[in-house]
Amino acid sequence: MPEQTGQQGSGPDAVRAVPLKKGYLGLLLISALVGIPVSLAAFGFVSLEHELQHWVWESLPDALGLDRAPWWWPLPALLLAGLLVVPVITWLPGRGGHIPVDGLGGPPILPKAVPGVVLAALACLPLGVVLGPEAPLMGLGSGLALLAVRSVWLAAKPQLGPVLGAAGSAAAISTIFGSPLVAAVMIIEAAGLGGPQLTALILPCLLASGIGALVFTGFGHWTGLSIGALSLPSVPASGIPDAGDFLWGLPVAIVVATVCVTGRSLGGQVKGYVTGRPDRPAPTVRATAARTVLCAVAVGVCISAYALLTGRSPEEAALSGQITLANLAADPASWPVGALLALVLCKALGWGIALGSLRGGPIFPALLIGAAVGVACGALPGFGYTPGLAAGLAASGAAVTRLPVTSIVLASVLLGADSANAMPLLIVASVTAFVVAEMLHALGRRRAAARLGGRAPAEAGPATGG
Repeated sequence: MPEQTGQQGSGPDAVRAVPLKKGYLGLLLISALVGIPVSLAAFGFVSLEHELQHWVWESLPDALGLDRAPWWWPLPALLLAGLLVVPVITWLPGRGGHIPVDGLGGPPILPKAVPGVVLAALACLPLGVVLGPEAPLMGLGSGLALLAVRSVWLAAKPQLGPVLGAAGSAAAISTIFGSPLVAAVMIIEAAGLGGPQLTALILPCLLASGIGALVFTGFGHWTGLSIGALSLPSVPASGIPDAGDFLWGLPVAIVVATVCVTGRSLGGQVKGYVTGRPDRPAPTVRATAARTVLCAVAVGVCISAYALLTGRSPEEAALSGQITLANLAADPASWPVGALLALVLCKALGWGIALGSLRGGPIFPALLIGAAVGVACGALPGFGYTPGLAAGLAASGAAVTRLPVTSIVLASVLLGADSANAMPLLIVASVTAFVVAEMLHALGRRRAAARLGGRAPAEAGPATGG
C-alpha cells in the first residue's frame, strides 16, 4: 500500500522526492539569497521603530523635565499618529497594508506597496498604537522577496510568487517572535496544506528564516541596536502542573479567548465604521480619513484612562506590549490585581479600535492581554503566577491567531526553561481557547447573517492567512 500511495504522488515517497525535483534546489538557493537583503531591511525597520518608540516615550518626556510620560501623553501622540497615517492609507498603493482585524495574511504584498506599509507602520507603532510589528514585517518581507525576483520568472511560474512571498515573510519575522522556528511553524499551520505541497513550501521558509535569524543576530551584536523582539528574560520558576493548575487554567483560557474574540469583534465593527459596511454606501475618502483620526484619538483615550485609573505609566498600555510583558513576567507579584484588570480592559478596548482602523499586527498586544489575565488569577488557591502566565500566553495566541500549534510553540519559546514542565498546561489552554474562540466566531457569523437577511459576511481567516 505505501508503494501505491507513493506512485500516486501523495505518500511519503512523494514527500521525500520534493527536494530532488528539477528546479527545487534553485528555489532553495533563491530563498537563501532573498533572506539576506530581506533580513537586513527588516533589521533596519525594527531598529528604527524601536529607536523612535524610545524617543517618543522616554527621551522626549525626559527632555521636557518629566519623570515619565504623563497620563495625557497618549492623546497628542495618537492624534499625530492618525494624522500621519491618513495620507498613507488614502493615497499610497496598498493603503498601508492589511487592516489588522483581517489578519496578517491574504495575497502577498506587492513591491509597489512596500513603501506604504513601512510608512504606515512608522506612523503608528512608535506613537503608541496598540498593535505589533509582525504584520508590517511580513508585508515588507513578502514585497521585497517578490521585488528580488524578475517578473518574467513569476509570469512563467505563477506558483513561485506565493512561495517566495512566504519565504520573505518568514525571513523578516525570523527573530521578532523570539525564534525562527515560530515563523516556520506559523507558515506550516497557516498554509493549510499537506504532503508534498507542505514540504515544498516549508523548506524555503525554514531556510530563509534561519538566514534571517543569523543576520538579525549578527547585526544586533555588531551595531548594538535593539529590535525589541518578543522575549521574557526572566520568568518565575515553576514545577510540574498539578490538578489546581488545570482547574484554574481552563477558565482562564475561556476568559482570555472571550476577551480576544470580543476585541476582534470590536475591530470588525470599527472597520465597518471606517471603511464602510457591505449593506451601506461606502464613505468618502474625507470621511474615511476623519474616522481614522477619530479612532486613533479613541485609542489614546483608552491608554490615558489606564494611567488615570492606576496612577502608572501610560506606556504600559500603549505600544505593542512586549516591554510590559517582559516586566510583568519578571515580577508578577508586584502588579496589583486592580492594575492588571485595568490593563486588560483599557488595552483590549484600544486594541479592538486599532484593529479596525490603523496599521500593525494583532498578535503582540493580545499576548500581553492574555498574560495579564493569567497573572491576575495567579493568586487563586492552588494556582500560581507562572501557570497563570503560561495559560494566558497559550490561550491568547490560539484565540487571536486561530493557530493552536503555533501558539503552543510561541508560548514555549517565551517560557524558556520552564516550557517543558508547562507543556501539558500550554496544550490544554491552547486547545480550549481555540475551540471557545471558534464557537464565538460561529455565533457571531450567525448573528451577522441574521442582520444581513441570511447573507453570511466575509470573515478573516487565521491571523497569518487572509
